[in-house]
Amino acid sequence: MRISYRKPEDEDEDQMTDAERRRAEFSKGIGRQEEDGRALAKRLGWTVTKVIPEDDTSAYKRRKIRLPDGSTGLRTVRPGFRAALDMLASGECDGLIADDLDRVARDPRDLEDLIDVVESRRPRIPVESVTGSLRLANDADITVARIMCAVANKSSRDTARRVARKHEELAQEGKPGGGGFRGYGFTEQYEVIDDEAKILKEIGARILGTWDGWTDEQRAKINPEVGESNKSIAEDLKRRGVPTVTGAAWSGRTVGSAISKPSVAGLRAHKKEIVGKATWPAIIERPQWEEICIRLAARAGTTDLTLQRWLTGALRCPSCKHMLTGSHGNSGPRYWCSTPNGGCGKVAIKAEPAEEEVGNQVVDLLSRPKVLYRLQRVATAEVSDEARTELAADEEQLKELARMWAKREISFGEYTEARNIIEKRVKESRALVVSVAPRILRGLLAGDVRAGWERLSPADRREVLLTIIPGYDVMPHDRSRGNKFQPERLRPISRGE
Repeated sequence: MRISYRKPEDEDEDQMTDAERRRAEFSKGIGRQEEDGRALAKRLGWTVTKVIPEDDTSAYKRRKIRLPDGSTGLRTVRPGFRAALDMLASGECDGLIADDLDRVARDPRDLEDLIDVVESRRPRIPVESVTGSLRLANDADITVARIMCAVANKSSRDTARRVARKHEELAQEGKPGGGGFRGYGFTEQYEVIDDEAKILKEIGARILGTWDGWTDEQRAKINPEVGESNKSIAEDLKRRGVPTVTGAAWSGRTVGSAISKPSVAGLRAHKKEIVGKATWPAIIERPQWEEICIRLAARAGTTDLTLQRWLTGALRCPSCKHMLTGSHGNSGPRYWCSTPNGGCGKVAIKAEPAEEEVGNQVVDLLSRPKVLYRLQRVATAEVSDEARTELAADEEQLKELARMWAKREISFGEYTEARNIIEKRVKESRALVVSVAPRILRGLLAGDVRAGWERLSPADRREVLLTIIPGYDVMPHDRSRGNKFQPERLRPISRGE
């Protein structure tokens, strides 16, 4: 069935959205092709008994599917095309008219399937096209069709490669990629829609258990460690008549999908990986958004895919001191001193071997008895609170000391001597605070460290790492040794650096 878009007569075309305008124009194009095909059938004296538009199906893109023999392979998925072949093979239809060759086949395998059906009968099943590019009446026609199909396939591959490269460039620059449905909270140009932004902030607060819109009775039923369920939030949004992007009713899945998109946090994602900051503003700040994603992942018992590059914020460029961020380069996932984020762009390291190396180092460190004893000893709330109190007092004293020197109430020598004493205490307090084992690390220390590490989510791995090591400087790659991963490029950062 062909799905067409028709504008109501009383609708002003100027009020149509860009997406509606594109759909309307696309529908007109499909209509013109059908008119041209019927005109050709009339000239040939044929009777049209079936129209198969396939206006929403690619003749080039392939998907991995299970084949009849049980193996898997890449094939175009075209129900309409396959239905046409079945009707020709069974004799239900005795001819085929297409607009053009590339509307019928851009994959040589599809063309060969059509040729097999055409040649299965004598005389051959007639095939014609409006543009004259597809005829299979004889061997010469078939040879030309094969050549033209190969050329069309090459054209599609070239286009796909250029488009993919352009999308990578846009992603690295933090710009929108275009196409598809708009995300909740933004226009198609990624301008914030205030009413929808308020709903996203509300959803986030309800998931985190911090929303101020509950009644006392409702709040009493909410566990702050779990938050309100997506289903409960969806039911309330439906009751209030809050619309979705598509007009469909809210569900637990749409609530989770709307709030977990990286765009909500002002982040640009490419191929399901965060590659850096976006050019549009964040509706929810990244730290809070990550907490929301972690909580959603914990509820589902799944890993949060948006945080797979867990070394983001733990790797540093030794040249410009910017933190490396997860991105997708020409050779696959990597960590890069991203220029859109203010970095120098000179340092990058492959993501997967870096994560494996750091993970092994963390597990090795946590398996040492002395380290285990020290972490377990300081993992108490009393020590943590005391250290934080002392740290805050010392930092305030440093500010006061700076004001006294600025007002010339003390000499530079007195200022320097006092500052050195206080800064030493500050470093010690900070080291103690950050070494206090969080809940994730306490659970890891209680059992088999390596097995526990393998079970951790990417976000939890980052939390454990930053608890025991401030991070790593990523040294430049030694090109004289080839492209092989060099573990020594990862140099641990000392406390206080």
